[in-house]
Amino acid sequence: MARESLTRKRERAEAVFDLLHREHPDAHCALDHSNPFELTVATILSAQCTDERVNQVTPELFREYPDAESLAGARQEDVERIIHSTGFFRNKAKNLIGMADAVVERHDGEIPRTLEALVKLPGVGRKTANVVLGNAFGIDEGVVVDTHVKRLSNRLGLTAEESPVKVERDLVKVFPRDRWTLLSHILIFHGRRVCPARSPKCEECVVAHLCPSSRV
Repeated sequence: MARESLTRKRERAEAVFDLLHREHPDAHCALDHSNPFELTVATILSAQCTDERVNQVTPELFREYPDAESLAGARQEDVERIIHSTGFFRNKAKNLIGMADAVVERHDGEIPRTLEALVKLPGVGRKTANVVLGNAFGIDEGVVVDTHVKRLSNRLGLTAEESPVKVERDLVKVFPRDRWTLLSHILIFHGRRVCPARSPKCEECVVAHLCPSSRV
């Protein structure tokens, strides 16, 4: 695959997407949320933490702080108590309160809809911004690259890069913009169900014939 042309890689990427989409029609954002504020909070909490754990703590957090205004006025120790089990709780609590305060001060309490504005919020990097834009606003600004997306992108020969920023750069070259958000969900679902880090189930994989790493 090292000498694969960009045109051929795009054709293969399209086939991979279509097959995986049919295989995982339920692929979606795994963080429970009902509005952009909740998704922003949940995504900040998800750093080095499972989505399942985040979903366990956010119901209480959202009951106590249902919007940016209420979270901006929260005491850090109170937020820390609720989110303690997500890990790095002191820094996350500081970022959550800082994010909420910035949203109130700069954006009238509403989560902004641009990458430039989002990444200026405490605790919000490019990955979090892409999650919020794609899933809360339907804006395909980039591809969210987590460990699953990076692993599968490498195994599928869609990139040889390791850093999330460079992996994303390669993926946006071969997938149409309107697929960027769903692409992440599809790769994550496939990574969890069929292509884990250890012992990938190549014999069960619908894209094995398109994967240079396949063992079948």
